[in-house]
Amino acid sequence: MPSSSPIRCPELTTPVDLCLANSRLNPAAIGHSRRPLHRTHLEGWGRTKRWEYWGIVTPTHVIGVTVSSLDYAGVLQFYLLDRTTGVDREEGALVPLALGVTLPDDEPPLTVTAKGRRFNFEFTDQAEGTRLRVRLGGLELDVFARHAGESLSVVVPWSDTRFQYTVKDLARPVSGVLRIDGVEHPIPEGGSWAVLDRGRGKWPYRMTWNWAAGSGVVDGHRLGLQLGGKWTDGTGSTENALIVDGVLHFIPEQLLWEYDTSHWSAPWRIHGERVDATLTPFHVRHAATNALVIASSTQQAFGVWSGWASDIAGNRFSVDGLVGWAEQAANRW
Repeated sequence: MPSSSPIRCPELTTPVDLCLANSRLNPAAIGHSRRPLHRTHLEGWGRTKRWEYWGIVTPTHVIGVTVSSLDYAGVLQFYLLDRTTGVDREEGALVPLALGVTLPDDEPPLTVTAKGRRFNFEFTDQAEGTRLRVRLGGLELDVFARHAGESLSVVVPWSDTRFQYTVKDLARPVSGVLRIDGVEHPIPEGGSWAVLDRGRGKWPYRMTWNWAAGSGVVDGHRLGLQLGGKWTDGTGSTENALIVDGVLHFIPEQLLWEYDTSHWSAPWRIHGERVDATLTPFHVRHAATNALVIASSTQQAFGVWSGWASDIAGNRFSVDGLVGWAEQAANRW
């Protein structure tokens, strides 16, 4: 069950520093915004995490690309699912001390890079959107994700020394090309959607979270459904929102997640006063690592959404047919 703690997540409208001069959380940074406004500038080493994750759904494939720095290592990933065959593939690289990995702490526009002999990641913000170029292990991606309006930025405060800044930018039209072992697969705009998950923060050693996202057009409205759970419980913050035609509608409530951990491919239901949405999976990704001190386990269900979510005024929007995912991730890092 979600915590009953009240949500204290005001809207921020001007740029703000995430941290004070002593590297502790700036109380004025706590809240949410409709565009990225935080200058993160994290100092120190050991508990600091930075990442950029892009999830892309096309009519034929699901793609996930990640550049992350955990201080002691850079972790790069390229995940690919063929929606026709159900076959998935994951390529990865571990970079000691995150050498050659650049994840800026400024306000956008940003350029994120990770370069090495067998891989190349470049996420470059431009005036109209973000260019993504990725090469790793026989997989290549060259796409442009257009800006599509407002996004959700939130600071989650566990304490003044442990906190996370996240940006969730959904329903961005994307087009370009995917290459699989040299074979090109076009990514058509109009039926393909990109989601950005940006993270900057200082994390506890153990943490479990839920995240769900959906993008698409329903009844003539371009919708982005953004839902989260577990990791925000008891913090006074939440990362729940509905984006309608580029306008953010923040959902200041903790939602109930219902899913079967013995049957991950069963439907996932997420509901509250302003949301009642169910994801019916067409594929589940199981990812796990265990390196003694560091371990992770992720169950990510890709599927199609049904149900509804409401805007600030109480107008309900059907989410039937949105495509995306719901996940549970547990980390010891």
